[in-house]
Amino acid sequence: MKSVTIKDVAKRLNVSISSVSRAFNNTYDIKKETRERILRTAEEMGYYPNPIARKLTQKKTFNIGIVVPEFINEYYSEVIRGVQDILTSLDYQVLIMQSDNKPERELKNVKTLIHNMMDGLIICPSVKSKNMDYYLDEINKGYPIVFLNRIEQSFPANKVLFNNAKWGFFATEHLIYQGYKKIYHLSGSNDLGITKDRTQGFIQALAKHSFSKDDYKVIETGILPENAMARVQELIDNKDLPEAFMCVNDLVALSTISVLRQNHIEVPNDIGVIGFTETKIVELVSPKLSSVKQPTYEMGKSAAEMLMKVIKKETISSNTIMLNGSLNIRESSIRANQ
Repeated sequence: MKSVTIKDVAKRLNVSISSVSRAFNNTYDIKKETRERILRTAEEMGYYPNPIARKLTQKKTFNIGIVVPEFINEYYSEVIRGVQDILTSLDYQVLIMQSDNKPERELKNVKTLIHNMMDGLIICPSVKSKNMDYYLDEINKGYPIVFLNRIEQSFPANKVLFNNAKWGFFATEHLIYQGYKKIYHLSGSNDLGITKDRTQGFIQALAKHSFSKDDYKVIETGILPENAMARVQELIDNKDLPEAFMCVNDLVALSTISVLRQNHIEVPNDIGVIGFTETKIVELVSPKLSSVKQPTYEMGKSAAEMLMKVIKKETISSNTIMLNGSLNIRESSIRANQ
């Protein structure tokens, strides 16, 4: 069966080949009625533009790469959904790779995507990424990159962040208002910008309410549940428990509750716990987990929109988009007899 060509569509409508081309590219110099008639006729005839030819003509691949630390974390699935909703509406394809929180794999993924002619990248750095010099070099060469999460605000590149310090402060202050007098922060890796910011908010809240250094600790557990469980068990064994934990994320918070329960320590009757990120499971566990909700879907959309501006060389008023969230209080942090 002979394939329908752009010439066939033009002949059927008695218009020029260039008019059909302009209709599919939606250029400014074609009337809306004419474009709609051409597209309708082309669909009836079974003609679709050749995507490879389109890419060659516009000198674009219409492919965007995303590199995330992991797929199992609900946070990144929501981010990816936000990115895809923006980019697919603009006829871009999204290629997703995961670094498994390994900087070497992250760099290999990024180089693979660049060498396969992605029009741009969105990168969520891994836990201990040492690849920033390479990324900055590519950016300085003109390659479009937007970073999302896990990066310090001072980093000189386009990025979308959550205001971790502000909401770390609010989460800690909630515990203080509940009457907890001894509070420990189970923090992430010190190599992460989010760790520094959430810890900063934690300490600022305690300073505001005149806590002494004997009344709080910052304990680096990382962001993985198994590490948090081991550290909490150490605290139990050493009889060094606080009245409440402010945790770097929900996985750490849920792991903390699990270890406490295994040791017959009840939340919130004996110890309060609050998480960070607001995964969907927080309302399915018992007790329901208090947590800071981040606008993950909106962060993905914002990163995609910023990347499109970079690709189109449009003016960007600020290289940092800072988003806010909300504090959802549930059973795990409400002190008994309050």
